[in-house]
Amino acid sequence: MDILSEALASMRTGRPVSVRTTGHAPWAVGLPPVSGSGFHVVLSGSSWLTPLESPAEGEAARPVRLLEGDVVFLRDGCGAVLGDRPDTAPQEPREAEFAPGAPIGTVVVGEEGGERADLLCGYYHLDQARPHPLVSRLPRIVHLPAAGTRSPELAAAIGLLRSELDRPRMGSAGIVPALIDSLLLYVLRAWYEEQPTERARGWAAALSDQAVAPALTALHGDPARSWTVQELAARAGLSRAAFARRFTDLVGEPPMAYLTRWRMTTAARLLRESEETLAAVAARTGYGSEYAFAKAFKREYGQAPGGYRRELRAAA
Repeated sequence: MDILSEALASMRTGRPVSVRTTGHAPWAVGLPPVSGSGFHVVLSGSSWLTPLESPAEGEAARPVRLLEGDVVFLRDGCGAVLGDRPDTAPQEPREAEFAPGAPIGTVVVGEEGGERADLLCGYYHLDQARPHPLVSRLPRIVHLPAAGTRSPELAAAIGLLRSELDRPRMGSAGIVPALIDSLLLYVLRAWYEEQPTERARGWAAALSDQAVAPALTALHGDPARSWTVQELAARAGLSRAAFARRFTDLVGEPPMAYLTRWRMTTAARLLRESEETLAAVAARTGYGSEYAFAKAFKREYGQAPGGYRRELRAAA
């Protein structure tokens, strides 16, 4: 069971939205907040990104220097200004243009002649109302410099994106969206893997912990099972109390609380994406009756599962 893939799949509510942004110095463009998580990839040149909100209470929003090959991920889609310098006044971008068969649109800012930068900008539709802690406990701004990353896969994905966008060919309309979709996994995997082992805490440590990681895999792999803390502790070779403390310390909540969270997250995804009956969803998430499931779901989401499904479909 791939916990990262499962966690992201549970949050996705649509395909990514993206455009290729070309800036000619002096240039800057204001980017409004989005309902998901934003991202920017520098395909060529360089730029500055200035968040419109502080990354943490009491801290000032600091400009981030982006060089070719850099990636920045905005966890909760905060607004920002992107430009050639932090002090360049934002302009109104030209309307996005879509060439026939092109996988994404293009936006041009500034007048030709100035120093040029090309970026891929967009956002992922991720449910921010109930984000998985793998995402919600990331820094608000994740910056992965090309020069410092130890992820050849991320660098390769960016190189492939650059190639397909520079020279669209047969299949590009399918390849580019797939690469953008995969980019999120590469970004988050690179960030988690690059956390220093000796200082890693929280989920960065949980994903590699010899006791907690197998327990998370078990809970994700079979949420319908009647798991007990004792059973999970035995798998880890720890006492019940020692395992519960370790799990809570790294994951941020006790094992059974996390199991309930994952069951409800799985149920919401099934209601959103499948045609399974409420009784079938209840069985797949560990509830012996539709009534018990509906009661638990309403406690977590504030509405009955049937109403949740109807509301999503009415909005689609």
